[in-house]
Amino acid sequence: MAVFLKRRNMNQKILKLENLLRFHTLCRQLHSLGQRRTLAHWRHVFSSPYPVWTAQLYIQPSQTDTLIRTAFSQYRLLVTKKEERPRKSQVSVTKSRKEVEVWIGMTVEELARAMEKDIDYVYEALLNTAIDIDSLEANSCLDDVWIREVVKKAGMKLKWSKLKQDKIKENKDAVRRPHADPALLTPRSPVVTIMGHVDHGKTTLLDKLRKTQVAAMEAGGITQHIGAFLVSLPSGEKITFLDTPGHAAFSAMRARGAQVTDIVILVVAADDGVMKQTVESIQHAKDAQVPIVLAINKCDKAEADPEKVKKELLAYNVVCEDYGGDVQAVHVSALTGDNLMALAEATIALAEMLELKADPTGPVEGTVIESFTDKGKGPVTTAIIQRGTLRKGSVLVAGKSWAKVRLMFDENGKTVNEACPSMPVGIIGWRDLPSAGDEILEVESEPRAREVVNWRKYEQEQEKNKDDLKIIEEKRREHQEAHWKAREKYGSLHWRKRSFKKYQEKKGQNLLKPKEKTERDSNVLPIIIKGDVDGSVEAILNIMDTYDASHECELELVHFGVGDISENDVDLAETFGGVIYGFNVNVGNVLQKSAAKKGVKIKLHKIIYRLIEDLQEELSSRLPSIVEEHPIGKASVLATFSVTEGKKKVPVAGCRVQKGQLERKQKFKLIRNGQVIWKGSLTSLKHHKDDVSIIKTGMDCGLSLDEQKIECQVGDEIVCYEEKEVLAKTSWDPGF
Repeated sequence: MAVFLKRRNMNQKILKLENLLRFHTLCRQLHSLGQRRTLAHWRHVFSSPYPVWTAQLYIQPSQTDTLIRTAFSQYRLLVTKKEERPRKSQVSVTKSRKEVEVWIGMTVEELARAMEKDIDYVYEALLNTAIDIDSLEANSCLDDVWIREVVKKAGMKLKWSKLKQDKIKENKDAVRRPHADPALLTPRSPVVTIMGHVDHGKTTLLDKLRKTQVAAMEAGGITQHIGAFLVSLPSGEKITFLDTPGHAAFSAMRARGAQVTDIVILVVAADDGVMKQTVESIQHAKDAQVPIVLAINKCDKAEADPEKVKKELLAYNVVCEDYGGDVQAVHVSALTGDNLMALAEATIALAEMLELKADPTGPVEGTVIESFTDKGKGPVTTAIIQRGTLRKGSVLVAGKSWAKVRLMFDENGKTVNEACPSMPVGIIGWRDLPSAGDEILEVESEPRAREVVNWRKYEQEQEKNKDDLKIIEEKRREHQEAHWKAREKYGSLHWRKRSFKKYQEKKGQNLLKPKEKTERDSNVLPIIIKGDVDGSVEAILNIMDTYDASHECELELVHFGVGDISENDVDLAETFGGVIYGFNVNVGNVLQKSAAKKGVKIKLHKIIYRLIEDLQEELSSRLPSIVEEHPIGKASVLATFSVTEGKKKVPVAGCRVQKGQLERKQKFKLIRNGQVIWKGSLTSLKHHKDDVSIIKTGMDCGLSLDEQKIECQVGDEIVCYEEKEVLAKTSWDPGF
């Protein structure tokens, strides 16, 4: 093959040489012919003895035309071949140009990597452009104008692409079914949420209805989870009750309870009246557009005033039937059980008016009320079924987790075979722990469940990418604005002055000593939160979101989760130098000893506001102590004079102690017209001519300050005080 190509090239060269020689010969012939014609013409004019020869020359123009045509054809052939060669080479260059894939928000480093060049190449390509090379870093984002400029100078082709959105995936999400045919609907039990302020008797009321001792088991007498219970009344009616926490920390859990409920029972203590969480509960009920039944509790108390409660509720558009409204008000006593049946009957009557129905057939739909991790059972959820009938083996999807139902149980822990609409049920079989409030949907198979979960994770990732891109763009814009401001600031200065000014600013930023820098950087509290259920962790995190004292001590959340404290939590706390806070969880003795050896604090609590108080104390302990001044005595200046000590004249103030006593070893300050003009120590304190260490109330003395430039005046006040270090307290107020 190589020999063949070589021969072909040789033949082409020989052919080219022949054409060139032929063209040269034709040019010579044309030249000589032209000379002869010119000579014949002039001989014909000036001497006529040669008529025949000249006539022959003039009667043969075809010979000249033939030569000219042949010459032009040869020239065209040569020129054509010469022009074809660079055109072919241009095509080959165009085909060989490298294609570079770029995107909006691309950094200098990413562009260099895409072009297979080093970062310096990008910098060189941007020289002599409007962009400021000095401000560019490897992670600086480039505008599309500069990306085009660099790629163009590199002689490469540009191809724009969207970041991680090249492939458009088909929506694989699971959604609720359309509304069922009214003919298929059957009556269902009402889902009733009990709401109200903390310690107004919600759990005690429910306890009486269930005839159990839930309230006795609550830590500190406060409900800290959403409890879901099915209560059977003597009349045969069934009501699903949700008991929401009343504490300020559990606002999100109350809102979740209102969203899945049909009726809200608002519990208000007759002796307390309307409180902060009462108002919040009313707002949740209105947002969820559910009717309210008012239960005025603690009516057995002597100081109870039910009418006052009804009047206070008028301000929040809760109008009882006694005042012409549609809200039923029942006077009850959760402690004695008085009138509880009347409250239940009022709830059933309202449910009948609402004509509550559901479709018990088809795929299951529901809502996660609470989720937690059990050592023996794994991830567990408490759910309310809203449509369909849940059975063992059903495949469910909730949020970004899925389950094949392995076991179901009721509020008493008894195994159940199926759960109908409005029934609260515990579900075991989740692969991961879903979040409280997630929607539960049944799908046809496990592969379909994985497909739904993968799609939801993909969607979340896309949203995160969009958010990240927005943040990058904002940072880039801020960087550009700061750069242009800096250019405007230094633009008119000579380079020497500009350098000096930048040096001064940098020096001002580095005034802190290394020790002070370490103290400042160490003023951080890393924490790990572990809770028994998802809702509790959510409530704690919501409280932490209100933290607004980062200027004092930075609060850093290293990790949070559901379940008992593990060895991994201790290792994390050791790595970050943090504290572990556990809420209603346990920690083994071996792990506690291991944590103590590693210097890791583990703080366990069963009441949420105790945990927050502990966190406040820990934050306060990280703050530098405050120096406070405690006055010991006060004296007034009656006269001023000077005494000679050696060759110097020392100013002396003659004073009388008005209050307390003056102690020479303590600190002093001079006050004139209500303003402190000096602080320091005394060089001498004398009573008459004797040096003394203490001057008591009513005694006269002479004293001199350690600052001779400061002179006392008649009427000034001298205050003696001592400095004491006091532990600082964080300014963070979580609101309860």
